[in-house]
Amino acid sequence: MAFPGIISFSPTPESVPPPNALYRLKPPEGLPVHIHPLNPLDFVLRAAQIYPDKIALAHPDVERPVYYTYAVWAQRIQNLAYALIQAGIRPGDRVAVIAPNCPLIADIHHGVLAARAIVTPINIRLTKPEVDYILNHSVSKIILVDHEYTHLVKGSKVPVIVSQDTGRAGDPYEEFLSSGRRFSQEKGWHGLEAEANEDVGACLCYTSGTTGRPKGVITTLRSSYLAAIANAFETRMNPESTYLWILPMFHAAGWTYPWAITFAFACQITLRTVSYPHIWNHLLNSNVSHYCGAPTVQIGLVNAPEAKTLDRPVFAIIAGSAPTAHLIGELEKRGIQSVHVYGLTIYTRTFKTLGPFTRNYFQPSWRLLSHNERSKLCARQGHSFATAQQARVVYTAEEDSVNALRDVPKDGKTIGEVITRGNIVMKEYFRDPDATRKAFQGHHFHSGDLAVWYPDGSIGIVDRSKDIIISGGENASSVAIEQELAEHEDVLEVSVVARPHPKWGERPMAFVVLREEAIRRWAMKHNKFAEDLKRHAKGRLPGFACPEWVEVVPELPKTSTGKILKTQLRQYVAKL
Repeated sequence: MAFPGIISFSPTPESVPPPNALYRLKPPEGLPVHIHPLNPLDFVLRAAQIYPDKIALAHPDVERPVYYTYAVWAQRIQNLAYALIQAGIRPGDRVAVIAPNCPLIADIHHGVLAARAIVTPINIRLTKPEVDYILNHSVSKIILVDHEYTHLVKGSKVPVIVSQDTGRAGDPYEEFLSSGRRFSQEKGWHGLEAEANEDVGACLCYTSGTTGRPKGVITTLRSSYLAAIANAFETRMNPESTYLWILPMFHAAGWTYPWAITFAFACQITLRTVSYPHIWNHLLNSNVSHYCGAPTVQIGLVNAPEAKTLDRPVFAIIAGSAPTAHLIGELEKRGIQSVHVYGLTIYTRTFKTLGPFTRNYFQPSWRLLSHNERSKLCARQGHSFATAQQARVVYTAEEDSVNALRDVPKDGKTIGEVITRGNIVMKEYFRDPDATRKAFQGHHFHSGDLAVWYPDGSIGIVDRSKDIIISGGENASSVAIEQELAEHEDVLEVSVVARPHPKWGERPMAFVVLREEAIRRWAMKHNKFAEDLKRHAKGRLPGFACPEWVEVVPELPKTSTGKILKTQLRQYVAKL
């Protein structure tokens, strides 16, 4: 049995749905018969109707595990909606949540929409002043917080509901849900009105604010619905799938996977922390078929002591930065099939798209290539999702004009900026029309990512515009340099930034984390390792792109989702 603790668990009485429950919201008045406003809440209602007894959510690796079927979970979501309405939440209000991956934040992504409010997930790793700013800027009307993070809401002037993450009676969050069930007077789902306007806000996510105040990004019900369907389709998720939560759900609404999972009728397992022993236990014993993670998370996964070759396929949705061909190959050796995706919550720290909107589509002809050649092709960012418009690569232009956006040739060489528009792009920056206008110049979203366009129509990220290294008038891609350095047998992780050079203006500097078995070999000889790595680079890179400096470090600075913080590396370099 995948979840042995399920036998002893019983949900609270208020979580048990009534016999013959109806999973249908009250329809809005005045809509034509042929119009059905898109809303990702519909997915969990449909799942509860079709697979009521299937495990929807498992939270096993805690002191008091919980397991909810789709019918029970839908009832809890309904209870949450009524509890929020009873607490004074009205359509369009913001509901903040501060929690790791656990049932609370999974509930929030559905229950808040059922109350016709806007989910505002907040990064648990922010400081209290940053959280205070977001709560004030979002004008959140209520905060639901996990017990480990109550220090972030101390002194709040709005109501705070604390979850002890027990799923048992006596937990304040459970009492809140129970009050919602009583307030509903058993009107059920039909007592909650469906939202008539699919263009209203679903989520308000905030950037990390590394270069100023965090910006709030509004995404809509429609965009969330379509992005979730695309994620499920593009990753082949189905009722037999089990998704393991490694990516934080607070990060851009978990790239819309909270709804992709329910659309696919899949099961989800929540982990409060990124623990490789727990992850490998689930990969080996819990029928996990899908998970998302940045390349740094994947590196830790394949190098963990518990790592084994799996006897069934697992899809790893990789984003956060461009994965190296070496990493893709290492995953493949362990039976993990990479699904390389790209989006603007991923390669940047500004949540301008709803998670990924392109993916790398494997071509049958690639099977005839060598392992290394195939891995390099798999490392491209690929083509647009099924529900997204085409990602284009254009020459950068200052004019705010559609005509100024000229496509670069599809030669795999000419560098331009990635732009897009359509279903999987944010609606606006919250309370910031000037920033919205700037982001949408030429009626397209400008990513700030530099890429080339290949003859087959796929795109390949070269770098962020700020990460390009200009050495002696030549442009060197930090991503391309990292790809080649990662092929060195002793390199576990590597990140490259520009460092001022008296003659060439800039030269690359590489920060390297060594593999565990190489740490002892190169102890007290980091200068010798640097020479070895430079020799490795000279056989693969032009002179201007070879690292001038190499520094061995115990770890690289990273965001909560595992993205390497080059801003901190550049700050360090500026002091040298």
